[in-house]
Amino acid sequence: MNDNSNDNNNEHGNEHGNEHGNRHDHRRLGRELDLFDTDPLIGAGLPYWLPDGATVRHTLEEYIRGEERRAGYRHVYSPVLGKRELYEISGHWSHYSEDMFPPMELGSEQVVLRPSLCPHHAVIYRSRSHSYRELPLRMAELGGMYRSELSGVLGGLTRVRAIQLNDAHIFCTLDQVADEAGAALAMIRRAYEALGISPARYRLSLPGPGGKYVAAPELWRRSTALLTEVLDGSGLPYEAAEGEAAFYGPKIDVQVADGAGRESTLSTVQVDFHQPERFDLHYIGADGAKHRPVMVHRSVIGSVERAVAHLVEQHGGAFPAWLAPTQLAILPISDAQLPNAAALAHRCAERDLRAEIIGPDRGTLGARVRETRLAPYQAVIGPKEAADDRVALRLRDGRRLDPRPAEEVIDRIASLAGAHSTELWDGSA
Repeated sequence: MNDNSNDNNNEHGNEHGNEHGNRHDHRRLGRELDLFDTDPLIGAGLPYWLPDGATVRHTLEEYIRGEERRAGYRHVYSPVLGKRELYEISGHWSHYSEDMFPPMELGSEQVVLRPSLCPHHAVIYRSRSHSYRELPLRMAELGGMYRSELSGVLGGLTRVRAIQLNDAHIFCTLDQVADEAGAALAMIRRAYEALGISPARYRLSLPGPGGKYVAAPELWRRSTALLTEVLDGSGLPYEAAEGEAAFYGPKIDVQVADGAGRESTLSTVQVDFHQPERFDLHYIGADGAKHRPVMVHRSVIGSVERAVAHLVEQHGGAFPAWLAPTQLAILPISDAQLPNAAALAHRCAERDLRAEIIGPDRGTLGARVRETRLAPYQAVIGPKEAADDRVALRLRDGRRLDPRPAEEVIDRIASLAGAHSTELWDGSA
């Protein structure tokens, strides 16, 4: 895990400000746009995703998996349950158990819903022998984890009890740590550009007073020095904050803020000397002897729930075109153009574009334009366009393009979506 588990505020964020002052409150918009909802029968802090929200979530997950594959990560799956002993070894049980769900009795054993993924990944690494030639070994998973949040702090998608985390752990040698942490920070910055997210600030999160941290002063000194080197080398401005570290080590937190000024942690990079020691991880060095790897934790988009909440509030539901649940709204002027609309929708589907036909039965053309105002593209098909296999394209930013061949429109939209561009149109209109 990118284990922001020092308290209830990190992985599920440090939040400040008046949420009611945010005109793009994701809780309201998420329901109005049919992205997600909740039901008392399922429980507080356990939202369910509606089809459009599931589309946004799936697209976001596939984007980050692709970025990770291209960066040399290998993906794994691990169980959402683990024996209590697993978390005793990792240190979660002694430092974090008040935020975990109670153990379940299974015969003579106790199993727990995991609060993080890192113990599972440490065990996966330990299950095979490793040579220095294999390092860095980058292990990634979009996996579920669970936090026993109090009902009073739950809200929308930002504070939930079941979390889908974009997590990864890099097992590497000491001299590879700075490069790997720096590469993770660069990946975060690329993802923010594709998602249209502007970081509020970068924070070096350090331990504070109190006994919630692992007592290993030398390990803290080394890991803090490494993360400071990474931040200094990045050229990014950052602030140090005491009391915000994970229980086993310091971290770089990427903070975002919504329209109300409420701040939260979305992405993290952490250096961990503690768990490799606790799980007795090792690799065989060039000298034939066993050596201890370092574990770099990183999450590019944090929890999917929090990422989508921030995207809703950042964009007011007008997602970047590649992420929008409906990318192209097809608007035939009359029933006579419905066959052309169906053919266009089929061609879009073949190019992995999400198109929806909004037919005349849904109202006047003006009403349908207003209904689909958040779609990045609206393709109007009248008698003249139908005769020439053309569409009159309207862009979400208000531009209206001259009628052009349908295939050209599909090619242009598919190219921009495939590049994860935040531009609606490139080249001359």
